[in-house]
Amino acid sequence: MTMPVRRHPAIAQRRRQAFSLRTTSLGFGLVALVVWGVALTFRTAIAPHSDPLGAVLALLALLLLSTATIRSARLRRAARRAALVTVPEHPAPVLPPTVGAPQAADCADIDPFAFEDAISRLCERDGCSDVQVVGGAGDLGADVLATTPDGRRLVVQCKCYAPGHKVGSQDLQRFGGTCYAVHDAELAVVVTTSEFTDPALDYAEQCAILCFGGTSLAAWNNGTGPAPWELPAQ
Repeated sequence: MTMPVRRHPAIAQRRRQAFSLRTTSLGFGLVALVVWGVALTFRTAIAPHSDPLGAVLALLALLLLSTATIRSARLRRAARRAALVTVPEHPAPVLPPTVGAPQAADCADIDPFAFEDAISRLCERDGCSDVQVVGGAGDLGADVLATTPDGRRLVVQCKCYAPGHKVGSQDLQRFGGTCYAVHDAELAVVVTTSEFTDPALDYAEQCAILCFGGTSLAAWNNGTGPAPWELPAQ
């Protein structure tokens, strides 16, 4: 993402005002010089024993000098305006766009299907293929199925819980009974907006189920943390 051009309005305005005053003064000076040259040429041309051709050549030289001075002033003004605009040499890195996965505080206003859809879109965003939302009656513990970027079969159960409502060991046991035997998981993950009880974490460790809590979910959603399949194997 290209960083926006930084401008300094107050500084730029003072410089433009000062330069405009100098330009105006220069313009009046050149006009006065041209008028004086025309008058001098006219007086020289009508004077006895004058050289009209020489007077005309002198006037042309004066006009050429005035034109060159005005052009030089315009070039200096353009250069100063360009100097007021600065572009950073190394633009900041672009973070992946977020897809709006709910946080724990949002779960009172969102249904489980919307949460499952948000998790599926996070999987798609970060390179998963064959992503399916299969949650609902008869899902046998799986809410999202996908293939990870490194080719593993991913089975996800989604728990959109409010703060203080932790995922318990019974939730993990129900998922653990089907994620491998029924859904052929190579990576089984429980994602929640909340946290896990200690017994749930103990059971998950025994069954090689990845527990992905609210803090990890927020970092994944914002592009500042890893996806579940990017974590070291348990």
